[in-house]
Amino acid sequence: MDPIIAARDVSKIYGRGETSVHALKGVSFSVLPGQFVTLVGPSGSGKSTLFHILGGLTRASSGTVLIDGIDFSSLGDADRTKLRKKRIGFVFQRFNLLPTLTARGNIEIALEIAGLEKGSERQHMDELAGLLGITGRLDHLPSQLSGGEQQRVAIARALITRPAIILADEPTGNLDTANSDAVLGMLRRSNQQFRQTVLMITHNPEAAAIGDRILHIRDGRLVDGETAAQLDGEAASGLLGKSEASPR
Repeated sequence: MDPIIAARDVSKIYGRGETSVHALKGVSFSVLPGQFVTLVGPSGSGKSTLFHILGGLTRASSGTVLIDGIDFSSLGDADRTKLRKKRIGFVFQRFNLLPTLTARGNIEIALEIAGLEKGSERQHMDELAGLLGITGRLDHLPSQLSGGEQQRVAIARALITRPAIILADEPTGNLDTANSDAVLGMLRRSNQQFRQTVLMITHNPEAAAIGDRILHIRDGRLVDGETAAQLDGEAASGLLGKSEASPR
């Protein structure tokens, strides 16, 4: 089976000369169709940069990203946008709902962007709303919804166009434990029920455990779980040492 996502030696450098920042340093991995993969790393590890490159929202400085066999780096802006609309759904930590539109309107806008008729996915809309538990909230504005409900609307917006890939960036970052568990469960159910490939970025190891496979990223490089745990331990020891050495 060919991978649906394939990153090959991807690097990203911001700035030039002495002030340049190497956000990604030769990252390579692949994801098979239907997999639920989680990418775990602390703030500043490069995971959000990788997210934007995989989604075609920014370009890598070097390396290639293949989405369903198509090289993102070889496409112009218009073709990248077209591929993104057809193949990728996004879920962000910030719900990014339009405040003047109802929940239904916020979901339907994804259909408009993809060039689809609003009524063409009415049955799918009803199915998603039932799956996500927002059937009775579709005619409410975002300000009338809880944080968990807003994130469920954002997930429905990502799923409504039936994309092959869902990219989720810290989807539970603004939610309490109960809503976080519900959102993670819904992403897992959509992965299993609709066979969509999910790549979720998180800094939370507990959230990462929901995936079929966990990738760890540190300082712009992928590392194995044992190395990640060792680095976390060293960081904690360093903080402890600083605390013990500080004057009282």
